Amino acid sequence: MFEQNSRYVDIETATLTEDGQTIAYVRRRFVPQAADLAAVGQVTVRQGDRLDLLAGQQLGDPELFWRIADANSAMDPLALTEVPGRKLVIAVGGILDSGGGTP
Repeated sequence: MFEQNSRYVDIETATLTEDGQTIAYVRRRFVPQAADLAAVGQVTVRQGDRLDLLAGQQLGDPELFWRIADANSAMDPLALTEVPGRKLVIAVGGILDSGGGTP
């Protein structure tokens, strides 16, 4: 249903039947705790940086921007690159303790 680089790829789907109509939906995604993610590095924000560009440089895919947002506990991913000099954690798939799937 979702591409392999999507934050929703491992989320279960469910159905709801109401008034004779069945609706399929994706269950809620819970954002992992940043401390539980497998950090692989750090990057310092420069003027003009964007999260998708940093993800492309650091993770090889700009659509993995959400991994940087998760690793830095961002409620507003755009705010992560607003202040030059900020250090951002870079994390890849997997939870440290559980060895689970892609966050």
